Amino acid sequence: MTDPIHATQPRSLLSRLGLAAPIIQAPMAGVSTPALAAAVSNAGGLGSLGVGAMDAEGARKTIRETRALTDKPFNINLFCHAPAVANPAREAQWLAYLAPSFAEFGATPPASLREIYTSFVADDAMFAMLLEERPAVVSFHFGLPAQAWIDALHAAGIFLMATATSLDEARQIAAAGVDAIVAQGVEAGGHRGTFKPEGHDEGLGTLALVRLLVRHTALPVIATGGIMDGAGIAAALALGAQAAQLGTAFVACPETVADAPYRAALLADRPASTTLTRSISGRAARGFANRLTALGEAADRPAIPDYPITYDAGKALHAAAKARGNADYAAQWAGQAAPLARALPAAQLVATLREELAQTIAALSGAGFGAN
Repeated sequence: MTDPIHATQPRSLLSRLGLAAPIIQAPMAGVSTPALAAAVSNAGGLGSLGVGAMDAEGARKTIRETRALTDKPFNINLFCHAPAVANPAREAQWLAYLAPSFAEFGATPPASLREIYTSFVADDAMFAMLLEERPAVVSFHFGLPAQAWIDALHAAGIFLMATATSLDEARQIAAAGVDAIVAQGVEAGGHRGTFKPEGHDEGLGTLALVRLLVRHTALPVIATGGIMDGAGIAAALALGAQAAQLGTAFVACPETVADAPYRAALLADRPASTTLTRSISGRAARGFANRLTALGEAADRPAIPDYPITYDAGKALHAAAKARGNADYAAQWAGQAAPLARALPAAQLVATLREELAQTIAALSGAGFGAN
């Protein structure tokens, strides 16, 4: 099968990375696995691993496990948020607010909260590990590391990508010399990649954002947010994106570590609606609405602690509920097009997406839209 994108964009993002299809599996920290990333890469796309919640040695182990399963390129994704600022009073108020929910499951909140993982911008060990391991692709979320680190990663032969949710963020990415921009629309599941979480977020949709970035930046653009099938990929390519990044579409693959309630929520005949919430982690993220997201929307809630300090509380509450067989407080990240999810092995899903993309392009050409 020939992917039409190759015929129209010589020396494209695909050819630079040696990809057979314009399909990138989103990193999905906490859900992705070496088996998933390798399966996607072996099938012609670009597999990804979210290591933002790992330490350097955990990330190194994950990279090596993936290399044992594929000789193709794959992407390592890192969180570049500003390190959290502890506020014991605010954190105590948040824990007191959650206390009745803990009590429902016979549990008490933790005595205090902590920053459960280190931002890449302050993680010298992770930076050193990347220079030693030299993964083919590294991507940044929530912002950018220091310019010296970007330059050093480039010098090590690593292809760099970064998430933008606005034209201003995309311009910062381009100015830093990053190789490609991941244009994340507000439809996307998981955490918004905004550089300044307390700043104004216009909430641009994927289609509008992709077109803006294609017109106003010179870098390859990768569309992400609400894309679940080949027709969605075709739409992104029509707007000038060189590839599409899909996350929610891959969650139900057997290679992920999504638990049974998460899979059931995703594949339900009538999936729950999604919502953007800060109450789970401390940063805006889209997932299925549940009792924890509802607590975040309550008019009487106190101020939410910094990311990822809030996540320490969210994870503890989820663990207490899960111990009693309840998944009402889980972080079940999902995009707005979640009802289109399919439970297919990753390689089969990539093959299906490629076939759907080819069929969509052929149908448009047959209808006269591809005529010169």
